[in-house]
Amino acid sequence: MSFTSTGLLPDLVRALSAQGLSQPTAIQTQAIPAILQGQDVLGCAPTGSGKTVAFALPVMQRLLAAPAPTRPLVRRDVRALVLVPTRELAVQVGATFRAVANRLPQALKVSVVFGGVSINPQMLGLRGGTDILVATPGRLLDLLQRNALGLAQVQCLVLDEADRLLDLGFADEWARIALLLPARRQNLFFSATFAPAVQALADALLHQPVRIEVAPEVEAPPDIVQRAVCVDTRERTQLLRHLVESERWSRVLVFVATQHAADTVSEKLRKARISAEPFHGGLSQGKRSQVLADFKLSRVRVVVATDVAARGLDIADLPVVINYDLPRSADDYTHRIGRTGRAGAVGLAVSLVSPGTEAHLRLIEKRHGLSLRREVVGGFEVTETASEPASANPSAAGAPTANPTGGLDPAGGIKGKRLSKKDKLRQQQGTLPR
Repeated sequence: MSFTSTGLLPDLVRALSAQGLSQPTAIQTQAIPAILQGQDVLGCAPTGSGKTVAFALPVMQRLLAAPAPTRPLVRRDVRALVLVPTRELAVQVGATFRAVANRLPQALKVSVVFGGVSINPQMLGLRGGTDILVATPGRLLDLLQRNALGLAQVQCLVLDEADRLLDLGFADEWARIALLLPARRQNLFFSATFAPAVQALADALLHQPVRIEVAPEVEAPPDIVQRAVCVDTRERTQLLRHLVESERWSRVLVFVATQHAADTVSEKLRKARISAEPFHGGLSQGKRSQVLADFKLSRVRVVVATDVAARGLDIADLPVVINYDLPRSADDYTHRIGRTGRAGAVGLAVSLVSPGTEAHLRLIEKRHGLSLRREVVGGFEVTETASEPASANPSAAGAPTANPTGGLDPAGGIKGKRLSKKDKLRQQQGTLPR
């Protein structure tokens, strides 16, 4: 099947061909015709399946075919809005739109906005309106508050990576954005997974949607050696330093639970003369881009990151991933270790496990059918007990702490303002900090 048979305009097909794309993927084959018919679409497909092209092309065709606005866009109107969870994804999606738009005989203006950079250039870029706006929710609300754009003329709304949007607290932001959108519009909803919260949002947003589900292609699993190393909570940074040096790892991506832990652990590694940088949502976009560039070029040996790096980052030949703090969910474990062992390469994933997080690791093992041998490194024998709170030593870098917003940021804990019954039980057993 070719892109022509999906109903796309010849100009769009030629723009795709110029990029070497001639055959649509499964999600593109099913989604493009449905979107061109004006239907709401609920698409579930794994990361890397071509979801961006699946919605970008028909959205652009709709705008090309729509009658020109009857008046100048003096209110800085937006005709199509794409909401994404992270800055990196906003840049990626915007690049896909622009690569096609730049090859069309009829101009389509594509704007990309996200936080972490100055808002003023983005406001200037939105003067006169825009055809397609790719935005993170927080920066979109900032621009709306400054009257830099209007949503009353939105013809098509896309939520991309909806599961991650909800993970980042999108529900509250959505309630504010929805009030400014026109009632009559086409809604496109794409997600890699459909947890109950995701499904609830889809049910509220979509009108008689076409549901498209594409299963992951059956392929050989990545070749990732997984290890679990036991260590006292307070000794994790020293063990990390020891492993990096003794194993002679060239580049290491370390996952921690909080931004503070990322800053603290990277600083301690630098003091030990190991080049290290933090990577988290609190950094400016320029800093995050620089850290990734330096890491890919091996100018930085260790990057200490929160889960903002668990999805969407493709770092070629990354040899090692370390779970300094265990992830909060079994799914996040998969996304984290998937940063290594890519494109047929052999990777290594090491989880640092204290007695207080042993139960959570067993849960992860159960979810993924794993049974990891527990290792102990000489000089780092475990002295803590399972009943000893992980936060017994507040000075330990990355130790779980109370979140000022009311949630918890424990190693392996559950994000939320209230503890679940399972978390209360874990707390009683000493696997969550009190």
